[in-house]
Amino acid sequence: MLLINDNIAALGAENNLDATDTAMSNVVGQLSSGLQIQTAADNPAGYSIAQSLQAEINGYGAAESNAQTAVSVLQTAQGAINAQESILQQANTIATQAANSTTAGNATAAAADQQEFASLINQLDQIASSTTYAGVSLLSSSTAVLTFQVGPQASAADAVAVNLTATSSGALGVALTGTGAVAVNTVGSATAAMTAVQSAINTLASFAAALGSSQNQIQALSNNVTVAQQNLTSAHADLVDVNVASATSQFTSLQILEQSGISVLSQAQQLPQLALKLI
Repeated sequence: MLLINDNIAALGAENNLDATDTAMSNVVGQLSSGLQIQTAADNPAGYSIAQSLQAEINGYGAAESNAQTAVSVLQTAQGAINAQESILQQANTIATQAANSTTAGNATAAAADQQEFASLINQLDQIASSTTYAGVSLLSSSTAVLTFQVGPQASAADAVAVNLTATSSGALGVALTGTGAVAVNTVGSATAAMTAVQSAINTLASFAAALGSSQNQIQALSNNVTVAQQNLTSAHADLVDVNVASATSQFTSLQILEQSGISVLSQAQQLPQLALKLI
């Protein structure tokens, strides 16, 4: 049908061209951004799921960082405890030596043993008071529990609490002054010091074992967090990232449709002129 006032064919061609142009803009946006879901309008349900996945991915990333920090903290504490264990082993040797009557009978030797023993206990206290991580004291009574968030959820299953034990000479029962003070300047005091120091060694060993168990637990959780984050990242990529091969193929088809649409619209706009030939 040839009409002059209304060119229905041209309007149809224009609508089709507009639809092709819209689709082309969408594909260009996908290829340029690498995302098939750029806004909620692209896929409302998919966008909501993607945001939820991204929140979990971010949470797992932070949890993994926390776990590595926790391991560093515990390794710092364990290193200090190892040094204290070495000090107490030396102190035990001196106490055992001083408990011998012939050694204690020599005033000069007894004084030397006492001086060395006191120096070791002072070193023990110095390590206990100076061992910190990011300003947090690890081996003094000022910090009782450290809580590490090693999972993405605010639940007990995603947190690890590590109980700390003070390792000063007073806490371990080998203080040089005060009630129960230890010394090695006599046979009797040296014998008592042996018992106290050996008990302190056992206490430190138990504390170190507990820290080691906590470290292994946190490391296992960290490994699980890493795997979970990788799986979620893969799922997020499948949902959000553009399939380049498919989008490129679609882009090529739309280019052809757009060129064809422009050509057809141009020809459709000439139809009213054909009607004039009938007049």
